[in-house]
Amino acid sequence: PAIVARTVHETGYHADYEIEVITHDQSPNIAGAVDRRGIFSDQRGAGDQGIMYGYACSETDELLPTPVILAHRLARKTGTIRGLGPDGKAQVSVEYVLGLPRRVNNVVVSCQHSADKDVSKLRQEIMKFVIIPAFQEISMDEDTEILVNPSDRFVLGGFEADTGLPGRKLMVDAYGGLVPHGGGALSGKDGTKVDRSGAYMARYVAKNIVTAGLAEQCIVSLAYAIGRAEPLAVGINTCGTGEYPDAVLVQAVRSVFDLTP
Repeated sequence: PAIVARTVHETGYHADYEIEVITHDQSPNIAGAVDRRGIFSDQRGAGDQGIMYGYACSETDELLPTPVILAHRLARKTGTIRGLGPDGKAQVSVEYVLGLPRRVNNVVVSCQHSADKDVSKLRQEIMKFVIIPAFQEISMDEDTEILVNPSDRFVLGGFEADTGLPGRKLMVDAYGGLVPHGGGALSGKDGTKVDRSGAYMARYVAKNIVTAGLAEQCIVSLAYAIGRAEPLAVGINTCGTGEYPDAVLVQAVRSVFDLTP
């Protein structure tokens, strides 16, 4: 509870709240499947079934699509603007030509602020200190639509204003809707739950394929079954950019990477 309380406070939530910690044993059926070694392998099995996806591309240094990187930049916490609250979100739409980012089509930033903050001044500060510095490599133009707090005032936020439990923003936690998603939240998972560990591994494999120059884009899918350590299926889709057939890359991935939880 102390760690949670400190983290919530550091994030910027200072309203009255109460933290409850309630634990109970995992289902013996799940635990038995996860720890049932020796039937299929000597590895601990996956904690659930599912298909997880990872993605990488050579478009940016972070091996992520340009709109995702730009949105991340807009959401950084710097402490530059006074009167901002902890709640907020950013969204960027980029126009592509022949598969390459050409221009920024629109930018949306919504940020919580104090009750006495002038919204027009806030918009000027967000533009100067947040939006303009974030768009250095790809330019905005006179046709770029910029929306800062389109709902106007945004005083109440976080726990007090709306639901925001972990796991409600699945695509934001991944690739912003640009890549398939297995449907499971990353938050609140132990290490055997492939919603998180499988998604991380799929991203790791995709990054290695792109970094090695084997493809410009790569989507990796890993399918698991509860109690089984090895994935049931491994899929590679290089979106037509691969140096070798996808089936060959699948064989290489299976031989190089340990894909057990």
